[in-house]
Amino acid sequence: MKINDKHTKYRASDPVSLIKRTWPSKAIEEPPIWCSVDLRDGNQALVEPMDTSRKLKMFETLVSMGFKEIEIGFPSASETDFQFCRHLVDGNFVPDDVTVQVLTQAREHLIEKTFEALKGYNSAILHLYNSVSTLQRKVVFKQDRDGVKKIAADGAKMVFERLKKLPDTNLTLQYSPESFTGTELDYAL
Repeated sequence: MKINDKHTKYRASDPVSLIKRTWPSKAIEEPPIWCSVDLRDGNQALVEPMDTSRKLKMFETLVSMGFKEIEIGFPSASETDFQFCRHLVDGNFVPDDVTVQVLTQAREHLIEKTFEALKGYNSAILHLYNSVSTLQRKVVFKQDRDGVKKIAADGAKMVFERLKKLPDTNLTLQYSPESFTGTELDYAL
């Protein structure tokens, strides 16, 4: 089933009127961009992870449903996800109007592997993350707040330095703080 009338599928939400607040009273006037994350199982410890043929069938189904952004994996976390990323681009399975998304932690060897996976794509989103929780800072990173913030900044810098490796790719960089709920609000902000 192909969705050709996306503009009629979703109706605008009803505004919420709150005194001294401007954003709740605004309504979404265009359909949202949905990014499917159904293909990422490289670090999800599935009992039976999808192989390339199953992932390809799922990818083609998502494309036929009208998804324009599809997270295709975590290529630095699993060889299966890496090979699938390469299979999609090498086999020319990605339509010109579809943007793929991949994840990577803010660690140099993982960023490097992610850039290898993205070679040849027209449009991609690279989602960079690192944990910021109190427990991860103390136990895993053995860092204070500034040290963990530096991990994020260094990761972004590593991505920026590698942009020349993907000269023909329209690359969007996203960042998120992992384990947000275990993080002090002032620090997460």
